[in-house]
Amino acid sequence: MTRYKFLILSYLLLFCYQITSAQNISGKIIDSQTGESIPYATIIVNNAENLVSNAEGLFTLSENNSNSNSQLTISYLGYAPQKLTVGDLIKQQNIIKLQPGIIELNEVSISNKKLSPYEIMANVKANITQNYARNSIPKRDMIFFRETTHFKPSILEVEIDKSTEFSKNELTKANARITAFTSKLLSQPPKQFTDILCNRYSCLTTKEDKPHYLSKLEVLKATKLKNENSSTSLEELQKSATDIVLTLLDSTKYYRVKSGLFGSRDTISLRKDFNKKKNKIKSNQLTSTKENLNLFLIENNIANTTRFEFIHDYESYHYVFEGATYTSENEFVYILSFKPKKNKAKFKGKLYITENDYAIIRADYKLEEGKKVNGFNFKFLLGVKSLENIGQGTVIYKNSPLGNGYYLHYALQEKGQYIYVNRPLKFIELTNEDKDVVAFDLKIEGNSNEKFEYLNMNRTESSEAIIKNLTEDDFAFIKIKSFDPKIWKDYNGIEPLEEMKQFKAID
Repeated sequence: MTRYKFLILSYLLLFCYQITSAQNISGKIIDSQTGESIPYATIIVNNAENLVSNAEGLFTLSENNSNSNSQLTISYLGYAPQKLTVGDLIKQQNIIKLQPGIIELNEVSISNKKLSPYEIMANVKANITQNYARNSIPKRDMIFFRETTHFKPSILEVEIDKSTEFSKNELTKANARITAFTSKLLSQPPKQFTDILCNRYSCLTTKEDKPHYLSKLEVLKATKLKNENSSTSLEELQKSATDIVLTLLDSTKYYRVKSGLFGSRDTISLRKDFNKKKNKIKSNQLTSTKENLNLFLIENNIANTTRFEFIHDYESYHYVFEGATYTSENEFVYILSFKPKKNKAKFKGKLYITENDYAIIRADYKLEEGKKVNGFNFKFLLGVKSLENIGQGTVIYKNSPLGNGYYLHYALQEKGQYIYVNRPLKFIELTNEDKDVVAFDLKIEGNSNEKFEYLNMNRTESSEAIIKNLTEDDFAFIKIKSFDPKIWKDYNGIEPLEEMKQFKAID
């Protein structure tokens, strides 16, 4: 080979290497014996960021962490931890095989006195306050938050049956327009996926000489994947139907909505001056995101007595030893399964509990068949019924790097709701003279599903001064029509499931 050809080949190899090294590296975590995917395994990248494998066992690294020297530490309760580089991962065809490490309780000496499952649960409850207390140290949490919403109606009927404004011909055209809208929703049940990467700053301070918990949000990137003109919730559906009816009314007038015996205090109109004024008082995107995130953290705190009643009301459950294991820090962990014992109990699942401080570091739970989280049934009285009939999830806690106790590392929460609405609605003009009235019948039956995923990738110490001086800026979602991994190439997060990767928005 001539020197000239050698140089050309060298440049080509270097060029190919640069292209390859610039790509995001993905991996899959499986059981070495069964070959089954391992969901929600922890991946620590360069001893800095904590990732998690998705429900299919997959994860993807950012471009910055995809070079061959990046260090990965993989751990999962019940399996031996594994350390490797990205270069090692590539040599293994991007597959990581974890070795099972569950042990039977009779194989180890737990303590001088063997505790029963109920004694362990009593200790768990006694230590909850100190194990999951709100940490007062000023901190910054880098959080990835995903929400998936799916509304699937089985019946969707909206028909105008009375109007003082429309002729018979106009009424027929209006109903045809509404029918086209409802038919589209029935044939293409709407879905929506939102991804948010943010820094959440928090600290305990004082306000008016009283303790005050301060939190601020800095959104780094946010995307929304959905059919632009679809309605993914009952609220959006009602708004869309209302907007259609409003476009058929006099745009210069004001109306009030009345449903059955109940009237609404909300005034609606298409007047530009009215909506401009109304939009000014709407909460911005940042405010609603903060509220949703704070509510999620409250709901997924082990100390929450409603969501985790199988912990707080443990005497209503039947607990059984399933074995034991060790954490990646070599800490002994009990494994207990549970199911309802009394009629009021709702969930079944599994808990992983540390021996030294009785902290639940992982909980998997699911509604027992035939149970519901909550609901109401006024189908015959008011024409409405709602049942939360899907409730399941996983929470994983880790030792806090700041102070004592545990913090939420990962949470999956899935809610499902059956909805039935069969009510008459009226739009009544607000005037002292003869009122225009448009009345229509609304019938909806279907199921609404929400899935939330939360990942705390990194917790570091901050300062009260930094948090107080931080300016919160509103943000807008980047609207996308299909999932594009290039949008997130510079960031770590949760690898989307196949349903999100295959989703294509339809205008």
